[in-house]
Amino acid sequence: MLREHLGRRPNIHPDALVDSSALVSGEVTIGAGSRVLAGAILTAESGPITIGQRCVIMEQAVLRGTARHPLRVGNHVLVGPHAHLSGCEVADAVFIATNAMVFNGAQVGRASTVALGGTVHIGCRLPAGGLVPIGWVAVGDPAEIHPPREAEQIFGGLGALGGFMPYVFGVAAGPDRDQTMIAALDRYTAALGRHVDDREVADEG
Repeated sequence: MLREHLGRRPNIHPDALVDSSALVSGEVTIGAGSRVLAGAILTAESGPITIGQRCVIMEQAVLRGTARHPLRVGNHVLVGPHAHLSGCEVADAVFIATNAMVFNGAQVGRASTVALGGTVHIGCRLPAGGLVPIGWVAVGDPAEIHPPREAEQIFGGLGALGGFMPYVFGVAAGPDRDQTMIAALDRYTAALGRHVDDREVADEG
């Protein structure tokens, strides 16, 4: 399904294929020869998504662009099933495996691999040819790779950015988690409310 969002609609190359069960919403550009498989979601919330040529976005993957962090995917990139990409930049020839996550402001260098369940955290820069092993987490610029048991080091690697909530939602992460979540969700639900005027558009791909 293709949807217009905030007055912008998807631009799909005639040689690309988007499964009818996928959702492509807003300012999303999909390049020649790319394939978006069943149940994938590409949503340009407040910023664009650009998918290059000969990419495969597999089943149930979620890709999200924001105003502060547009999402850009290069050429010949595979995004695996149930992967989640938000507001990041992915260079050419990258493999992002099943259940992997790449967060806002992250950069994934050419010919890198984010293995099963791996994470490239907010603001992280993974160099060309980099590898995030199965279940591991990359933080920092340049990236440092940690196993999930090193939670303290992972959290510390986000310190220069102020933490996840300020970086992604623009709210201060104070000692009162209750108030932090209320402030974040007040902002986020208001932003998502802009979908009220979305409308389905004809498949032009």
